[in-house]
Parts: sequence; structure tokens; C-alpha cells
Amino acid sequence: MKVGRKDHLQKGLSVLSAWSMAFGCIVGSGAFIMPGRNFLRKAGPMGALAAMEAAAFIMLIISYSYDYMIRKFPVSGGQFIYAKKAFGVVHGFICAWFLCLCYITLIPINATAFSIIFRALSGNILQFGHIYTFVGYDIYVGELIFAVAVLVSMALISAMGSGSAGRIQTLLVIIMLLGVFINLWGIIRSPAVNSSDLLPMFYPLKDSGSIMGYVGQIMSVMILAPWAYVGFDVVPLLTEESDFPRESIKPIMDTTILSGCAVYIIMIFIAAWGKPARYASWVSYVRVVQDLEGVEGIATFSAANKVLGSTGVLVMSLSAMMAMLTCILGFYTAAGRLLYSMARDRLIPSWFMKLNHNGVPYNSLIFCMAVSFFAPFIGRTAMGWLVDISSIGGAVGMAYTSLASVKFAFSEGRNDMIIFGSAGFIFSVIFAVMLLIPFWREYALQWPSYLLLFIWVILGGVLFCVRRFRIRNKIREIRRTKGFLSK
Repeated sequence: MKVGRKDHLQKGLSVLSAWSMAFGCIVGSGAFIMPGRNFLRKAGPMGALAAMEAAAFIMLIISYSYDYMIRKFPVSGGQFIYAKKAFGVVHGFICAWFLCLCYITLIPINATAFSIIFRALSGNILQFGHIYTFVGYDIYVGELIFAVAVLVSMALISAMGSGSAGRIQTLLVIIMLLGVFINLWGIIRSPAVNSSDLLPMFYPLKDSGSIMGYVGQIMSVMILAPWAYVGFDVVPLLTEESDFPRESIKPIMDTTILSGCAVYIIMIFIAAWGKPARYASWVSYVRVVQDLEGVEGIATFSAANKVLGSTGVLVMSLSAMMAMLTCILGFYTAAGRLLYSMARDRLIPSWFMKLNHNGVPYNSLIFCMAVSFFAPFIGRTAMGWLVDISSIGGAVGMAYTSLASVKFAFSEGRNDMIIFGSAGFIFSVIFAVMLLIPFWREYALQWPSYLLLFIWVILGGVLFCVRRFRIRNKIREIRRTKGFLSK
């Protein structure tokens, strides 16, 4: 990649491309894999539906704060800039560092998900060169090579510039949506499924009369809202590259949230309909789905096979792969711009700020890619740890943006934004607290997630302190030099 022909981010992102970037980040591998392996097992079809709708409503509230802050500070950096302007450099760094954690972890989560798809479709086509087993997951050379190839290829596409990357993202999103709706249409018209397949509507409780039990099921899925809907918030990071009026940003964010919610709900019900004939209900199926082989190991694929046969499985797998690629490309773009903004404000080395001839912070892309390379070596079992900490990172970014909007709204007498911002801040804090503090075992992080989060916080603290120390030394040196020259 050539360097030096551009010294600033380049405009070229259309409304459709920006929408595709955000939507592609929201709908990734989780929309196809999590319904059968997580959502239904926690809350059933109705509980998961209620959770996703409630989470989307909360995200719509939070999006008001983003729109308000974008209008005040229409520059690349998004949440980092908002936190810094409102509360100072330290808080800006904390916000950005946690957001980096969120965005970067979601890249390898989707890259490694290809192994699940290939294991379901073709058995052992990539399972050659067994190296070791980590947390019960076998690591193969073939799957490592494929995951690394995906990470490199998406980084190269992102390095083409926001305009080209945005157009490719739009194409991938279209293919993904076509696959979803083809399978939905097949299920609607198929005599092999009926409404009774969705019963029971919640996961069976030990105490069938406990209303709070159903509320708890909904909460156990809704708590993943920052992970499920993170993506609409990448739009502020692309502000400097957007070639459209600022008034278009709020509709982009809102429609991506609502569209993402619709896809999640569709996939939840498709998964519930996907039980093979030998299972009495979806309940008995999802209890063992993660241990099954072939297409039955992914509930959404099982449903596609049930109503459309091998063609349905092929369409669903293509749709899932497109979703994974859109997520990787979108978060490469978002994380790269966030690191670029931090470097521009001298919070991290200027190395992250260097642009290629397309006006893309290619060193930041290289860093994101290099960090992502570790994930294929720990396998899919450990990806749950990354999902947990990505939720924390997303919640921190949303909390800072919401609170920043409250601060500026107070000074401007904007009562509407004080209400929206306060509500967004409270919801974001609740999401983070329920994950961080193990009041309820079903919500809290696993211990490896706490360890990874601790390591990330320590790294950030060391980086910030070292950077500030060097900057202060440079300032002192400049002052001494000026004092000497003036004598």
C-alpha cells in the first residue's frame, strides 16, 4: 500500500453505504448461530422476541444522544470525541479504549464462525492438520488458514477506501438479506411447519406460575443488547467520510436498529421451526443442538433443510457467510477510524494515524488484523468470552455518549435531550453492571472474560500513562529550548 498521497480522511460514503456499514455490523454470525444455541435456550421464542424488541427500543432512545452529539461535533472519532469534549481527555481515552475492545473482538468472533459453518456443511473439509485442543475445541491448520485468509482479505477491502468498501459492503448486505427472506418465504409456505411448533412460547420454568421467571428469561437475552445492536454507533465514526447531509444520520441509525431487530426475530422463529422430526419440541432440540453434527447442529440451517432441502441450506449458509463478512468489514472500518482519531489527539502513537493513498488509516487496520489473529488459535468455545467483553465495551461507549448529551443539553436548556440522554445512560449502566457484577449467575461474565477485561484495562492504563509522560517531557523540552534561545 502506497503512502503519502492523502493526508486526511476522504469523503465518498453514500447514505446506502453508511446504512450497509451499520447494518452489516449489527447482523453478523450471531444472528444465525445464537438463536438456537443461546436465545431459545434462555427465553424461548416469545421471550427472545420480547427481549430483542425491548433492546431495540432502548437503542432507539440512545440513538437520540448520538444524533445530538454528531450535530455538535461532526468529526471522525464519534464517542471518543463526545466523551473528551464533555469530560476531558482521561474520560475520552477510557471511552475509546473500551470501544476498541468492543469493535476489535467482534472481528475475530465472526472470522472464526466460518469453522462452524463448514463443519455443519462439509464435515471435515477444513479439519486437517490437528494441532491441539483448547477448552474442548479442536484446532486445525485448515481452519486457521481459512480464518486468517478472511481477516486479511477483509482488511485489504477496507484499505480500498470508504467509498469502495461501502459499495462492496452494500452488495454483501443485499445477498445476505435475500438469503434470509428466501428461507423465511420457504418456511411460511411449507406444510412441514405449523404454529404449534413454536410451543411452548417460553423456555419451561421449574415454577410454571412465576411471572418473574419469565421476566428473568427476557432479561437474560436483553442483557446482550450492546453486543446485538452495536453497529448503529459506527455511523458517527464515519462522519468525516460521509458524503450526505447530517440530517440523514438519525434515520440511518434508526432504520439499521429496526432492520437488525427484524432479522434477529426472523432468525429466532426460523430456529424454533428447525427442530428435526425426532424431537418432541424445540425445547428438547435446543438442549442438545450444540452437540449435534451436520446441519442439525445449527438450528437455522436445520430449518432451511427442513423446508427447502439442500438448496435451502446452501442459501442460508451463503447468507450467514455474507453476514460474517459484513461484520468483519464494518468493524475493521469502525475500529480503524477510532484508533485514527485517538492518534490524531496524541493519545496513542502517531503510527496509527498514517493514511494510505485511499485516505485510510492502514496502520490502524494492520493493528486490528494482527490482534484478531490470536482468536483462531483459541477456538470457538472461547468466543463466548469475547462476546461478553464486547458487550461491556459497547455499553461503556453508549453510556459516555448519553451522559455527554445530558451535559451539553443542560447548558442549552434542551429538556428533551436531558430526558433521552439520562434514560440512555441509565440503561447503558444497567447493561454493564448486570454483566460485571455477578448478582445473577445467568447474566454475569465467565471468569476468563474478567481476566481478558482486566488485561485490557491494564494495557490501556499503561499506554495512557506512558503516552502522557512522553508528551509532557516533549513540552518541557520545548519550553527549555525556547528559554535557552531567548537568553
